[in-house]
Amino acid sequence: MSITETTPVKSHSWQREANEHYVEPFWCSERLFAEEKFEGTIWDPCCGFGRIPDSAKNAGLEAYASDIVDRGYRDIALVRDFLNFTITRGPNIVCNPPFNIAGRFAGHALALEGVSKVAMIFPTARLNAAHWLRQTPLARVWLMTPRPSMPPGHTIAAGEKPGGGKMDFCWLVWTKGRVGPADLRWLRRNP
Repeated sequence: MSITETTPVKSHSWQREANEHYVEPFWCSERLFAEEKFEGTIWDPCCGFGRIPDSAKNAGLEAYASDIVDRGYRDIALVRDFLNFTITRGPNIVCNPPFNIAGRFAGHALALEGVSKVAMIFPTARLNAAHWLRQTPLARVWLMTPRPSMPPGHTIAAGEKPGGGKMDFCWLVWTKGRVGPADLRWLRRNP
């Protein structure tokens, strides 16, 4: 193919989902658990359809799932707003939070006693404007490739198959007590 030729991109645009419920492909959490070391229980406080807790269990980790809305995940333990929790359900919080309040989510997760590590999916394009990150113990940024498609939950529930994504995403990983700049790494779907 010459430089001037292009290939068509299959991507979708969707209407915003209530409660910011967007669904990541399984490989995003499967690859995170393969590359990032976690000790102890994984808590996903916005579990949605349960992809992150299922990936944690498949990686041999114990998982606890909660969400603000019950979306039918068979192993959901509690329906409650994460920002109202005052005690932790495990030393690791791993989630795909509502991006419009990601800073509040991260701050709350890091403030919970007993939490030692937090990992959240975040739109890469928003990193430059995420000034709240400067005051956090950010340890790693895992850039996900290829670009994952993260459609709203209602499209997945309706059986639609997402195509290529339009946005880049990363995992932000915090470790309490971390000092110094964050490492930048690649998280490839096919290692």
